Amino acid sequence: MKALVLSGGSGTRLRPFSYSMPKQLIPIVNKPVLEHALENITALGVTDIGIIVGDWGPEIAAVLGDGSRFGARLTYLRQDRPLGLAHCVRLARPFLGDDDFVMYLGDNMLPQGIGEIAEEFRGERPAARIVVCKVPDPQAFGVAELDAEGTVLRLVEKPQQPRSDLAMIGVYFFTPAVHEAVAAIRPSARGELEITDAIQWLVTHGADVTAAEYAGYWKDTGRAEDVLECNRWLLGSIAPRVEGDVDAASELVGPVVVGPGARVVRSRITGPAIIGAGTLVEDSRIGPATSIGDHCVLRSTRVAGSIVMAGAAVSQVPALVDSLIGRGATIGPAGRGAAHHRLVIGDHSRVEVAA
Repeated sequence: MKALVLSGGSGTRLRPFSYSMPKQLIPIVNKPVLEHALENITALGVTDIGIIVGDWGPEIAAVLGDGSRFGARLTYLRQDRPLGLAHCVRLARPFLGDDDFVMYLGDNMLPQGIGEIAEEFRGERPAARIVVCKVPDPQAFGVAELDAEGTVLRLVEKPQQPRSDLAMIGVYFFTPAVHEAVAAIRPSARGELEITDAIQWLVTHGADVTAAEYAGYWKDTGRAEDVLECNRWLLGSIAPRVEGDVDAASELVGPVVVGPGARVVRSRITGPAIIGAGTLVEDSRIGPATSIGDHCVLRSTRVAGSIVMAGAAVSQVPALVDSLIGRGATIGPAGRGAAHHRLVIGDHSRVEVAA
């Protein structure tokens, strides 16, 4: 089995970050979302992975390389503009050949893995097996209607009156039968080749299409609040580790990771929290539920429930909560004012807040 990971798209819901970086490289627990996806895929024993990329292809390739550090072989496949998920399958046809494959949206987080679903697919080999999850707002998703045995009866994209609360969550298993379906469909009203239409074509033509309900934690990291929530969830399972330097005037409470070369000076870190390599935390209070990236500087600052990306500097901010701070951003004092702040600022921004 091969894998096809979709990492194109413009990421409009994650602006301003997606102006300066691909959304799939947003860090969660100091690791890009896309790396979490690749770890899930290689855990299945799948090592031949195609990655669909758009304009951010060089940046993604610079981070992931050839895949050897994941025990995989990566092939980058360029899609000039977003033309739909089924178009990605059509584009990847030479790479996929006649192999079964798993298709995985690169901004999805399923930290508990998909191993059991993959084994069921390998054992039964339906033409397609989709992964679904119950959601409170099915109108926003492609929705699957199933019979009692889990066979797919009908798929509807963003229905106004959904007959099911089972949303497709961006993981699909296919045999080569899907290529005939992709070749047969036409662009939707929005001008894209929809994977929903291709799977529905299989259903209509009598192919075996099944669904597996995902019972673990799942998050589409398409919005800043989703990124922060997912970071909070993943931090809940970290094991404490100190590789940097924590002075005698500092205190670590609960599960805290201090990366190599990091320094904690006269500060209190409340876990779960992670302090990246080479970062300085001085006279500050960090956490809980906070990830600080590599080579950051935090002085006289309180940060909680937040992600601070690599190279950022935060000083003399009395309370920064539920915030997403971009790479190389600078936040410092401007004067007296509010007791706390909530910020979402992109890479290399500069913000002054009331001290």
